[in-house]
Parts: sequence; structure tokens; C-alpha cells
Amino acid sequence: MEEKQKYAAEDCLALLRAKSEALSEAGEARYPKRSDFSPEEVCAIKAFFGPWGRALEAAGIKPPRDSDRAEKNREKRIRAKRNRREAKKQEKKEDQS
Repeated sequence: MEEKQKYAAEDCLALLRAKSEALSEAGEARYPKRSDFSPEEVCAIKAFFGPWGRALEAAGIKPPRDSDRAEKNREKRIRAKRNRREAKKQEKKEDQS
């Protein structure tokens, strides 16, 4: 019976970096996809780093997300709420006329 490979976080980062380098050497301008790895490797990578995008960020392949992303999303929600409120006011005004 075949023994399963055991991975450490460093091994997973090395796998991601090696695949990224191989893709760039082959002339492909893309990030490594899950389909480029075996299911066992994907499970190990996701176990250490969570979602695939965060794994690519941890390996230094993909630039990190904005640190102020939560604040930007909060501002968007406030703006959308204000716009809905204004639209309701305008609708009431038109109904009364």
C-alpha cells in the first residue's frame, strides 16, 4: 500500500513557487491553478493557507489584498444605503405631487 506524502507549510509554499516559475518559464502569464496540482497537494495547501488566493499571497506569487478593504466595503454599504433612502424620498415626493 502506498504511503501518503506528508506536507509542511514550507513544502506547500515551495510547490506553489515551483509551479509559478515553471509556468512563467513556459511563457504562460497566469497564476497557478488548483488543477495544476494533485488533489493531495491542493488539500495540503488549503489546509495550511485556507482559500486558494490567500495561499498564492502567502507564497508571494499574487500581490496581497488591500489592507483597508473592509473600510472600503463599509463606505460602499453606507453610500448604497444613502442612495436607497434618497430614491425612496424622491418616490414619495413624486407620489404626493
